[in-house]
Amino acid sequence: MDSYTPGAAASLKVAVGQHTDAGRKAVNQDFHGLCVPGEPLLAAKGIAIALADGISSSNVSHIASETAVASFLEDYYCTPETWSVKKSAHKVLTATNGWLHAQTRQRHHHDQPRDADRGYVCTLTVMVLKATTAHILHIGDARIYRLRGGALEQLTDDHRVWISNDKSYLGRALGLASHLEIDYHTQALEPGDVFVLATDGVYEHVGAQDVAQAIAAHPEALDKSARALVELALERGSDDNLTVQIVRIDALPQPQADEIGRYSLNLPCPPLLAAGLDFEGFRIQDELRASHRSHVYLARDIASGEPVVIKIPSLDLRHDPAYLERLLTEEWIARRIDSRHVVRAWPMPRPRRFLYTVSEYIPGRTLTQWMAEHPRPTLEQAVTLIEQIARGLQAFHRLEIIHQDLRPDNILITEDGQAKIIDLGSTQAAGLLDRASQEDSAAPMLGTAQYAAPEYFLGESGTTRSDLYSLAAMLYQMLSGRLPYGADVARARSRAAQLKLTYVSVLDRDRELPAWIDGVLSRALHPDPASRTPELSEFTYALRHPPDAAQRGQRAPLLERNPLAFWKGLCLAQFVAILILIITL
Repeated sequence: MDSYTPGAAASLKVAVGQHTDAGRKAVNQDFHGLCVPGEPLLAAKGIAIALADGISSSNVSHIASETAVASFLEDYYCTPETWSVKKSAHKVLTATNGWLHAQTRQRHHHDQPRDADRGYVCTLTVMVLKATTAHILHIGDARIYRLRGGALEQLTDDHRVWISNDKSYLGRALGLASHLEIDYHTQALEPGDVFVLATDGVYEHVGAQDVAQAIAAHPEALDKSARALVELALERGSDDNLTVQIVRIDALPQPQADEIGRYSLNLPCPPLLAAGLDFEGFRIQDELRASHRSHVYLARDIASGEPVVIKIPSLDLRHDPAYLERLLTEEWIARRIDSRHVVRAWPMPRPRRFLYTVSEYIPGRTLTQWMAEHPRPTLEQAVTLIEQIARGLQAFHRLEIIHQDLRPDNILITEDGQAKIIDLGSTQAAGLLDRASQEDSAAPMLGTAQYAAPEYFLGESGTTRSDLYSLAAMLYQMLSGRLPYGADVARARSRAAQLKLTYVSVLDRDRELPAWIDGVLSRALHPDPASRTPELSEFTYALRHPPDAAQRGQRAPLLERNPLAFWKGLCLAQFVAILILIITL
């Protein structure tokens, strides 16, 4: 393959060349491949290049090399679009490593030892080019070089342990052990960058000048450049298998080059709608709400007769490209989440001429309204709703999506008591962040301050624990009628100030709540995310399973029941002790 330029003019464009040779060996244990998909997969997952090198001590290592490359190039593109490159690649490589290691363990040939270095083992070096970034994952001693400005730079480290000047062994390889340790890092791309992937049969016999000359000699036929490097290494005495892959960056995508960005730039914003108006195959029935961000309407799909919700940009924000892209991202994410506790995007069989989103209509009331109607809910009522919201959140987190704006106004309680997350406008998908530039990644906090986790006020990115904090804050409010820490969270703009925030017990004299619930909430609402409950499942489990002491009827420690009272009492005891000591002396 000499070159490939997929997609539209705004897409990532590359030229590639590859060559492999068994050299002086009877079997070629190297295996290589790449995949350059068309749009929209090119923007969503990028271009994948993979190179594997078998080990000479194993007579099945060539099978491991082929399996490693083929499975990565196939399975990587089957991972969710919302996952980051790092997570997608790690999942695929871990699964491949487990399969190869299991194959080695299952070999029962009496004439062959079951040593690891005689099994299904190989090195694997992967590069994924997505948007303006190269993602590099590496196990073993194949190498990736970058040629930029005439200088050749090695981008990977060799996982080879040297015993002496002429004796060494692989410290890491795919299939070598059940646990896999992968080097991962990223490199910013520039037009004209040339990446060279090579096995040790090549790079031990050619230098930087050789590589630069071979590429310069055949700029429009990089297959010839790859072949020239292999032949040169053979001439200089290489006795190993030889493989070279060359990838040149010819063009980088422009901002908003992905599917969502192109829609947000090319589709005009619709006019304000009114009841009785026919719009894009829908009949507007009523305006549900209006804000400085959007207008939301109840409509009916004329073809099916089903009620739907249409959201259009507000007049204030329809000239803000970032907001318009987030609006379309909301529907893009809704189409990829499958949960009964998350609003679903409406199928669109017709092409749209304006920029708007359509979702299913869910009759009911918001959690804010529900709390106004139930100012003193029982623990069972509150926990039941929180568990449902948590199940919806888990659907986000499985796809590596953070909600970032979980609050009562964004939760709908249906007529039969089901809780549904209805607003996805502030969500953050790791797979979409891979496409963003460094400037885009420093976005301001999108959530509502009252329920936002403290780390957002420090300018940090949200995590699953940030969503957990917001969920626990809603439970705290349902049980106490107030927010944890009040308005102090928004005023605490340093880590030191946040660590001074004091958790106030949710318990009071007028409400029957078990003491142990305080311990569950105080941990989930800890200002430091590292000290917070790590998983949603652990939080919801704790809400249904009190600690052993509580089950035996023992009173929980004061530190768990009322941390403020505990520390005040401790300070008073210390003061009395010091006073007695002074008087005695």
